[in-house]
This record gives sequence, C-alpha cells and structure tokens, in this order.
Amino acid sequence: MIDGKHPASFRDPSGFLFRKGPRLFRQINRSCAADFDALISSGLYAHLTERGWLIPHLDSKQPPLDPAAAYKVVEPEPVRHISYPYEWCFSQLQDAALVTLRIAKAALRRGLVLKDASAYNIQFQDGQPLLIDTLSFERYVDGEPWIAYRQFCEHFLAPLALMAHTDVRLSRLLQTRVDGIPLDLAAKLLPFRTRLNPGLLIHLHAHAAWQGRSAPAGGKTQSKRMDKNALLGLFESLQGTIRALRWDAAGTEWGGYYAGTNYTEAAFREKERLVGEILGRWKPGTVWDLGGNTGVFSRIAAEKCCDVLCFDGDYGAVERNYRTVKERRETRLLPLVLDLANPSPAIGWGNRERAGFLERGPADAVLALALVHHLAIGNNLPLERIAEFFAGCGGRLLVEFVPKEDSQVRRMLATRRDIFTDYTRAGFEAAFGKYFRIGRAIPIPGSLRTLYPLTAKNAPN
Repeated sequence: MIDGKHPASFRDPSGFLFRKGPRLFRQINRSCAADFDALISSGLYAHLTERGWLIPHLDSKQPPLDPAAAYKVVEPEPVRHISYPYEWCFSQLQDAALVTLRIAKAALRRGLVLKDASAYNIQFQDGQPLLIDTLSFERYVDGEPWIAYRQFCEHFLAPLALMAHTDVRLSRLLQTRVDGIPLDLAAKLLPFRTRLNPGLLIHLHAHAAWQGRSAPAGGKTQSKRMDKNALLGLFESLQGTIRALRWDAAGTEWGGYYAGTNYTEAAFREKERLVGEILGRWKPGTVWDLGGNTGVFSRIAAEKCCDVLCFDGDYGAVERNYRTVKERRETRLLPLVLDLANPSPAIGWGNRERAGFLERGPADAVLALALVHHLAIGNNLPLERIAEFFAGCGGRLLVEFVPKEDSQVRRMLATRRDIFTDYTRAGFEAAFGKYFRIGRAIPIPGSLRTLYPLTAKNAPN
C-alpha cells in the first residue's frame, strides 16, 4: 500500500481518503465543516452507526495531507474486503439500494440530505450493506429537490429493473458504466410491460423521457422544488418500487450444482473433512473460494479463519449463497459474482478508481475445488496459465484435480473433440510445479479425484 491520497477519492471537494502506512484516514475540508458538524450534532451519525448503516470513525491526531484545506482528520473503521456493484447478486444490489433509502430518510428527518447516492459508497461488512462515505451528507435547504435522485436511479433502480425484467447478467453494464446505467438505455432494454408498473413508469421511463427533454447543453437537468414531505414521499415510492422487484434464482446452470454431483454422500463428507483438516493446519486469516458455488466449503473455511470471499460466475449460486448468509446472519462470508475466465479489471479514471480482482489480494489461502477442469476444458485455458493465475491469488492453494475418467469431465468432452492431451495428473503436477511446491497428493476416497495442498514457491514455508 502506497502512502498518499486514495486513487478512488478525488471527486468530492468536501474531503478525501488517504493512507499512512497500513492505516486509512479521511481528511475533512473546511468547506464541509458545517455539514460534518451537523451530521454529528443532529444525532444522525450515532443513529446510523448504531444500526450498522454507516461506517464508524474515530477522531484522529494524524496530520492532514492537505493542511491548507483541512478542518479535521478522522480514521474510519477498516472495510475488510472491497467489492463493487457489478460483482453483487440481485439481492445484494437490492439490499444496498434499500439501505441507501433508509439512510436518506433518516437524514431528512434530522435536517440533512443524502447528497450522494452512488452504489460505490456501499460496501458489505459482517454480512450487511453499509455506507462508507461520511461526507455524503449536507444540511437540508427547504424546497430543494433531491440532488441524488438521478444518480440513485442510474446506480440502483435501472440495473435492478434490468436484472429482474430482462436478464440478470445485465448488471455487468455497471462495469462499463461507472456512473451508472443511463436511464434512456435502461428504458430501451426493458420490456414494454414495465411501463405498466407505476414505480418503474415514474422513476425510470418518465424520468428518462424528462431527462431527454430538459437536459441543457451542460448535461444537468432542472427539478421542481419539493418540500420535506414530498421528499419523504419520493423515498417511500422508491422503496416500494425497489422492494417489489423480484428475481428467481432457480434454473441457473450451477445454482443446484451440489444436488447433481457424482459424489457419493460418503465421498462428499470425506472431502469436507479433508478440506477442514487442511485449513485447520494452515490457519489462514482470509480465504478466497474460487468457483465456490453456494458456499458449502466456504462455510467450512469460515469456521477455520476470519473471513471468506466466495466467488462464482453463476448468479443463481451467488444469490442462494447470499440469501443463506442473511438467513443465518453469517458475518465471515461474502459471496460475489466473478467470471474467473474474465475477472473484474481495474476501471475508472486512469484505471485506478476501482481495483481489479487481483489487486484486492492476495488471500492467505485459496480454494479451487472441482474447478480446474472447467477452466482447462470448458475455457481452453492451459494448465500452466491456470497455475500462474492461482499463484497470484494467494500463497497457499488447496486445489482438486478431476481426471478425464470422472463422469463430470466425460460429460464435458461428450460434445467436443478431446484436444487436451496435457490434461493428465502428470501434466497437472508439471504445470503447477512451476509455481507451487508440490507436496502430498490426497486421494478423495470413493471418487477418482485428488486434493493437492500447495504452497507458492514465492511464499514462505
């Protein structure tokens, strides 16, 4: 980590984040002093932090990075794992939208307004979404419209509507549109029946048409004046519209994966035992479960370490995983959507605002269970390239090799030519041996599969 201003914190004149060693601080500028003091004195800060809706902070004696502009410096509670809206499943984005609206309502009742409704200001901590930008508030001016209305609709409502009514994968548009999905684009992609939904008609279709008619050359739109009751009504209407959106996770490719595996129950239980035993010896602080599906092995890892990120490319699997996290109130597991063959890149201004997948690592340990054959055969990725990628993810790797004789691999090869001459156990060990120290191979009893606990060659023993 490099000392200095955080690369994603430069747009707001009210202040910015900066690093000093491993610690993160927020400088609050004098231009925001009155708004920040109002946040504290109104009781809004205490109200939001007590409910887990806003990241708490401590006053700090750390010298400001820009003394000429500084009012004070605070030290926010660290966010353990950064994720982005295009990596969230439907319910995660929906919950992030709803907590944003709850915060907006709470602020207005205490004489402040949420001036920034960016989805990037929400992160997941201990299984729940919370706002991480303390400077997103300003004092309410009677009659002023909600300045963040368009931003909220583009960051939350438009992608949620597209996911629910068109295709869940359209949330990936957020990766190419860091300022949110334009409402006119969303309106074109949504089916006509969404115009019969009063909330979507008002907040998306009519909103998009109004933007097109009233936007001047500078791109800004003018809003009519709204009193406090009208603003609260707007928030209530948006809440109702967001809550009414539904997406069914059934029928996706891997959402029911474990129900159709070729493991016997005894073999699967033995695999669970072995994974738990190995992680118990390693005692990692963080684990990345790559291709983790609905999180069966992630939960074993969560019992052995502090935090687990469970990545999968199937929205249904991630949706089911997140719903389980909520239902059980799990605090150590964060499910995320990720296509490992095309992981999240660094994006935004200078390709530095939003960190790429590997930039947010490395993890202490990585799980790659029943995954390599999907990458090697399903995606035509050479074993050596897979090994190199895994080595960049973390210092320890627990990987499962599934041979061609396994019924899952035979099924994959049934509809294609077998051009994978190096996909053998010897080929696997040779490829992975370039990046990892190959130790004991552990056969999974009752199956043809083998577990390999590996340590990267550039990592300490």
